[in-house]
Amino acid sequence: MTQQGNSLDAIRTDLVGSFLRPSRLKETHFQRSQQQVSEEELRRVQDQAIRDLIAREEVVGLPVVCDGEFRRDSFMDSFTAAIAGINLRGTVIPPAEEAATPHTRGDDPTFNRRQLATERLRLVHNLVLDEFKFAQALTSTPVKVTLIGPGRIMQLYDPESDVYSGMDEFLADVVAIERQIIGQVVEAGCRYVQVDEPSYTAYVDNAWIQAMKERGEDLQAHLDQAIAADNAVMSGFPGVTFGVHVCRGNRQSMYHREGAYDAIAERLFEGLDCQRLLLEYDTPRAGTFDPLRFVPAGKVAVLGLVSSKVPDLEEADALKRRLAEAEKFLPLGQMALSPQCGFASGIAGNLLGEEDQWRKLELIEEVAADVWS
Repeated sequence: MTQQGNSLDAIRTDLVGSFLRPSRLKETHFQRSQQQVSEEELRRVQDQAIRDLIAREEVVGLPVVCDGEFRRDSFMDSFTAAIAGINLRGTVIPPAEEAATPHTRGDDPTFNRRQLATERLRLVHNLVLDEFKFAQALTSTPVKVTLIGPGRIMQLYDPESDVYSGMDEFLADVVAIERQIIGQVVEAGCRYVQVDEPSYTAYVDNAWIQAMKERGEDLQAHLDQAIAADNAVMSGFPGVTFGVHVCRGNRQSMYHREGAYDAIAERLFEGLDCQRLLLEYDTPRAGTFDPLRFVPAGKVAVLGLVSSKVPDLEEADALKRRLAEAEKFLPLGQMALSPQCGFASGIAGNLLGEEDQWRKLELIEEVAADVWS
């Protein structure tokens, strides 16, 4: 049963969370990773970048804003930088080595580089709380926060650990910590929490499906386990809107998974106890809109029709046509519009410019104003 949310449940535009880091911020992040500048200097640069970002978000007129994940090395730091007990963090890429090619299939480290737990997981620093409190103090617009979901953490974990008896025990600690993170953020006033789940698209990608089967995994059991864990994380926070972002990979404009939603749509769209499903629909890799018929009444599908991977600006009329096509399977009142993902899942960011991202967000607001007027 989807829990009662608030007025943010049905906003017509959305953002996924990350923005391109300004060059000064990227350079300072790298300098800090090399111990070349102090933590205080990094914090000062982050603070100013966030102030500038939120001021620009307000000019665009977004119904919710965020801090761009400017305090993170990657989107997963919401959990991986907050805990002790397992090392799931990567390294900061030097700005000079950020070359990539858009819309190519990149390596996803979750499958072959899983990590053992060294002790029971424990929360040591609620980074999401820090992010929210600073950002909300800058604006009267609601601030949304993003948190990596337990399904993704499950894929990063090596279940051969001596610390836990198995995946169920490990996930129970992940859920408990994420509920602690959310509880503190909600207490501070947050009313929109987005759970990022790149895990689900593994179950529609033929290469991933084959690899998981060869490793002896029970795919249906793991899918059910991830959905149950997400629901446990989101349960019991009345008045809070929860969105789940179903991601296909976004590092430096690359993707990690492909495949239509059809195979998981009924189980996922009906089974997740959230108010908003943020779905990537920017390329034919996502398949058709047909699976939207499984979105139950009262839940909004946020269609990521605008690419955050390339600078090319979509056409307003083309977006309106795609929304009309989607309306064959889901009422317009249960839809919203957004970029397909964030603009910078890590510090390096995607292969477009800062002004490109703003033009895309302005376009989304303009189209939504016309479609839902």
